[in-house]
Amino acid sequence: MGIFSYKDVINTLPRKYIDYSLTKETNLNDKDKVVIEGKIVGTPLTSRFKNISVTKFTFVSLAKNIFYVEAWNRPYLAKTLSGEEVYTLNASYDLKKNKLNLINITKGKIDKDETLKPQYALPNDIEQYQFHRLVSKAFKEVDSSKFINDVPAYFIKKYRLLNKYDALYKLHFPKSYDDLYQGMRVFKYYESLFFTLKNHLIRYENKLLVKETKNHIDIKELKDFLATLPYELTSDQKKVTNEIIKDMNDKSLMYRLLQGDVGTGKTLVALIALYANYIRGDQGALMAPTDALARQHYKVAVDLFKNTNIKIALLLGSTSTKDRSVIRAALMNHEIDLVIGTHVLFSKDINYDSLGLAIIDEQHKFGVNQRQTLASKGEHADLLLMSATPIPRTLALTLYGDLDVSTVEEYPFKDRHIETKILKDDSKELKKLISNSLENDKRIFVVAPLIDDENQKEAISAEFLYAKYALKYPGKVSLLHGRLDYDDKNFALQDFIKGITPILVSTTVIEVGIDVKKADLMIIYDPTHFGLASLHQLRGRIGRDGSLANCVLVYDGNDEDELDKLNVLVNSNNGFHIAEEDLRRRGPGELTGVKQSGIANFTFVNLVNDFKIFVTARDDSKFIIENKNEYGFKNILLKASKDIKGRD
Repeated sequence: MGIFSYKDVINTLPRKYIDYSLTKETNLNDKDKVVIEGKIVGTPLTSRFKNISVTKFTFVSLAKNIFYVEAWNRPYLAKTLSGEEVYTLNASYDLKKNKLNLINITKGKIDKDETLKPQYALPNDIEQYQFHRLVSKAFKEVDSSKFINDVPAYFIKKYRLLNKYDALYKLHFPKSYDDLYQGMRVFKYYESLFFTLKNHLIRYENKLLVKETKNHIDIKELKDFLATLPYELTSDQKKVTNEIIKDMNDKSLMYRLLQGDVGTGKTLVALIALYANYIRGDQGALMAPTDALARQHYKVAVDLFKNTNIKIALLLGSTSTKDRSVIRAALMNHEIDLVIGTHVLFSKDINYDSLGLAIIDEQHKFGVNQRQTLASKGEHADLLLMSATPIPRTLALTLYGDLDVSTVEEYPFKDRHIETKILKDDSKELKKLISNSLENDKRIFVVAPLIDDENQKEAISAEFLYAKYALKYPGKVSLLHGRLDYDDKNFALQDFIKGITPILVSTTVIEVGIDVKKADLMIIYDPTHFGLASLHQLRGRIGRDGSLANCVLVYDGNDEDELDKLNVLVNSNNGFHIAEEDLRRRGPGELTGVKQSGIANFTFVNLVNDFKIFVTARDDSKFIIENKNEYGFKNILLKASKDIKGRD
């Protein structure tokens, strides 16, 4: 776990807390969270169904009330629970079935001062009580002076914040919700302050950079090009295009984020900006996170610019050494006006004669240094970042403090008509949807969170689903994931597009860059392993021709919090609303791995619920820069500067 000392133990904070304040057992309402003391009666029994299990037992409270309890995917309880012991259980009440869905169970009664039980993110072989005992010992072993305050003293005094040591103690041993509030307040504020300070430093440095002598963009020539397009831009596309062109004609560098939902036409805006850059005589670079997305952008660009003289090249990691050498020389000699590719565009051996505009699609998949490395290959090139994980403008302006923000919300053509449903794996409705798609020559995506069976206990894998679907629909299924070589990926994708294999089992590699107009069914297994924004991105792969499409979230569990989360997608197709809900629901420990949604990671602060803290910290970070030689701000400024230079 990266813990080597008692100080490390203290710095390892709980990921959540369970409230063990006892519940009145009368007049319970459906979905009430209850805490009850009592004993197990009889022997717990476990039943198994495919990849899930349910353990059932009878629980008699100390107040002599009888409850029937179900515990999902915890078969070990049948062996560990004893009828001799008193237990305190935390559960959700199901009024219709008159049962309790177990959340947690602990041995013994809970003392009144210990009803808020911290839960740590631990490996399977370490019990909560063991680590809690270690935390108690750590506080006895470590002197409080070892914990230096991260927040400058000026703000500790201004906001009456706890010192770091006291804040840590309250978070490990809270006696009330106020203890949690006061402790978390310190870490939320510091995380917000440090993040916004780095953003302001980057923005400040960028504004100091002035472009080398650049030709102005000929607006008439750009308008003549726009007049040749087979469709008119939406009002949003026109607005953000004007913002971008104005930035490009300005003396200061452009450092702008273009955000919009899937299908709102961001790519067209980016290509218009690249054509404007070509008009002023500069080279452009468009970088995508995957080969598939880069190839798609290349195909669109070739078609869009077919009646112009702009010279376009595609440069990928899989490009042959010979072709790469030719492209490299052509870029140096300005024989290429626009290069589209993946991360290879910022390789050391790739240089440009006159890079004027660098565009990075799905910008959250690249580090700050990677972005700046690409832009620095030109003599102060303009930088445009694109994101299909949109968030409300007020929040975006605060979160992306180092960027100007442009937003597109309108759909250029037809709105999407996608119905989202939560179904069980053996549902007759799911089978009918698959049959309907196949009968109507449509395409079906089947998505899993994992590639192989190595971690099958955590979630279902693409390889498992491929075997399952291939058995049921022989000759109609292809497999696609990140470990396949380029040829195998391409064959799978082409067979899918052509309808040779109308079912494509995949991981999230299809999240961006796959445009299949005939795809009308998306089946996502173990959807709780994804963030809401990622699920919405996946859903954006279907219904692209404007006809009715279906997205099925295959979930066999009954966790109410997870169902509540998935129902956000059932009830909304608005990417801004979904992204905001995604941020609202985030908690510590949910920001890594397959649950990552693509927006900046935070351990303590919740960007929606703690928005006021974030705004306050943003203003304070400006104050720090404006008063950098006063109030003892030098340390935090130095730390922020080092972090910017050291980030990947």
